[in-house]
Amino acid sequence: MYRAPLKDVRYALHELTRDDRLYGLPGLEDYAADLADEVLEQAARFAEQVLAPLNAPGDVDGARWTPEGVVMPPAFKEAYRQFAEGGWTRLGARPRFGGMGAPVVLNTAVEEFWASANLAFKLCPMLTRGAVEAIEHCGSEAQKSLYLPRLISGEWTGTMNLTEPQAGSDLGAIRTRAVRDGGAYRISGQKIFITYGDHDYTSNIIHLVLARIDGAPPGTKGISLFIVPKVLVAGDGSLGGRNDVRCVSIEHKLGIHASPTCVLSYGDAGGAVGELVGEANHGLEYMFVMMNAARLGVGLEGYAMGERAFQQALDWARQRVQGRPAGSSVAVDGKAAPIAAHGDVRRMLMTMKAHTEATRALALYGALQLDLGAHLGEEAARVAARTRAELLIPIIKGWSTEQGVLSASLGIQVHGGMGYVEETGAAQILRDARITTIYEGTTGIQALDLIGRKLGRDGGAAMFEFLDLMETELAALAPSEAGARHSAAAASSAVETLRRATRAALAAAGRGADHAQAVAVPYLSLCGIVLGAWVMAKADAISSRRLAEDSSFHAGKCELARFYMRHILPHAIAWADIVGEGSACVVEADAARL
Repeated sequence: MYRAPLKDVRYALHELTRDDRLYGLPGLEDYAADLADEVLEQAARFAEQVLAPLNAPGDVDGARWTPEGVVMPPAFKEAYRQFAEGGWTRLGARPRFGGMGAPVVLNTAVEEFWASANLAFKLCPMLTRGAVEAIEHCGSEAQKSLYLPRLISGEWTGTMNLTEPQAGSDLGAIRTRAVRDGGAYRISGQKIFITYGDHDYTSNIIHLVLARIDGAPPGTKGISLFIVPKVLVAGDGSLGGRNDVRCVSIEHKLGIHASPTCVLSYGDAGGAVGELVGEANHGLEYMFVMMNAARLGVGLEGYAMGERAFQQALDWARQRVQGRPAGSSVAVDGKAAPIAAHGDVRRMLMTMKAHTEATRALALYGALQLDLGAHLGEEAARVAARTRAELLIPIIKGWSTEQGVLSASLGIQVHGGMGYVEETGAAQILRDARITTIYEGTTGIQALDLIGRKLGRDGGAAMFEFLDLMETELAALAPSEAGARHSAAAASSAVETLRRATRAALAAAGRGADHAQAVAVPYLSLCGIVLGAWVMAKADAISSRRLAEDSSFHAGKCELARFYMRHILPHAIAWADIVGEGSACVVEADAARL
C-alpha cells in the first residue's frame, strides 16, 4: 500500500530547497508554504486513494490495441476524468490559458506522488505538459489560443513524436516527410515508441511531430516541428474528421504495461494534415523545450520509484520473521525476529532511503532554479538560475533514475525469493522503473549532454561557480554536533574531489570526443553522488539543531545523512579516479576483440 511521504517532501521543499525564495516574486505573489502544503495534501489523497489502487491491476490488464484504437485498462479512463476535473492538469500551467500558475518546484513535488502511485498513469499528463510548453514557447498566437486551453484543461492530451525505426536516438536520420499543401503540410512516415500515442481518455490527441520538409538540409539542421492532431480541428476548436494518422500497434514491454507505447503511421491515405510550429528547420531546437521538461519529469520518476520500492521493502522487512540477528536482543528465547533487525537488511533499506532523499532534494533544487530563472527581477540573476538548471537537468535525469533502478533491485533483494515472484509486487516496481534510465535520453546521452554541451559551452564555468556555491554553503553550516560536522567536512572534501575531476573531464574532452565519451557516465555519477552529499550535509545540520522539535523525525534525518557519508559518498573516489585515468583504456581498445 502506497503512502505519500508528505512529511519528507515538505521537509525537502521548505527546509532543504528553501522554496521561500519564491515568495512574492512577480507571477508568484500568492505562493506560500500553507498553499503548497494544502496542494500536497490533496495530491497525496488522490495518489493514495485513486491512482495507487489501479497500479497492480493496470500492470496485469495493460493497454489493449484494437483496429479502432487503443483501449485503456478498466478504471483508468475514470481516473483520468477525475484527475482533469480535479484541476491537476492545470497546476503548473500558465494562467493565461487556464492554468493555475503553480511554480515548477511545487509541480515537481506533486508529480512524485503520481509516479510512485502509478507510473503508467503519470506518463500521460507529463507528455501533455511537454506539448504545452513547446507550443507556448514556439507556437504562433493562433496555435496557442486554439490548442493550449484544451490541453491545459485535460480535454485533449499531447505527445512528442521523435523516434523512427531506423533512427533511434540519431534524430538527424529521421525520414518522416512534410510536403506543403496550401497553408498546411501533409505528413507521411512512421514513428515508434510514442508514449500515449493513442488511448480512449479524450476526444483528441495533439501530436508534436518531427519531420523533414522536402528540400530541407540534411541532418539535424533540416528538421521541422509540426502539430498533427489525431482528429482535425476547426478554427473554433470544434472537431472534424479523423486525420491520416493511426496507431498500427503497441509495444509489448517489460513494464509500465498500462502506458500504451505506440507505433504511429502517418499518411497511409495521402498525408496527415500538420501545422508548422515556428520557423522551418528549427524543429529539434523547439523539441528540446519538450525534452528538457520531460527529463526533469523522468528524473523525479527515478526517486519516486525508489520511494515506492523502499516503502514496500520496509513493510516486508517489518513483517517477515526469519533468523535471529547477531548480537540482538530482539529475538526472545531463541525465537526468530523480523528481518528489519538484521544489519544487512537495515543497510539495504538505508541505502534505498538515502538515495531517495538525496535525489529528491536535488531534483527540487533544480526545479527551483527553473522558477528563479522565470520569475527573478534581474535579468542577470534569471540567466544564472536558468544556466544552473540546464547544468543540473542531465544529472537529475541520469543519476536519479539509475538510483531508482538500484533501489527497486534492492527492494527485491530485501524480499528474497518472494521478491522474484509477481505476487508481492516488488518485481513490478523494478520492471516499471527500468524504463526511466532509457526514455528521454539514456544515461549515456545525459552524460554526453553534461560533459559535451554543459561543460563544453563555457569551459566548465557554470560548474565551477556551482562548486563555489556549495563550498560556501557547507562552510556556513557550522554545526555544533560532531556527527553533523563530519557530514559537512566529508561533503566539502567531496566537492573538491569533483572540482579536480571536472578539470580532468575537460582535459579528456580536449583530447577528443571519444575520450570525453569514455568517462562521461562516470563523471555524471560522480556529480550525482557529490551533489547528494551536499544536500544531505545540509539536512544533517538542519535536523541536528531541531531534535527537540520532533526528535524521531530529525534524528532519522541525521542518521540517514551520516549513513550517506559513510556508505555512499566513498564511491565518489572511485568515480573520480575513472574520470581522471580511465579514458585511454577505452579509446585504445579494439572493438573487434570484444
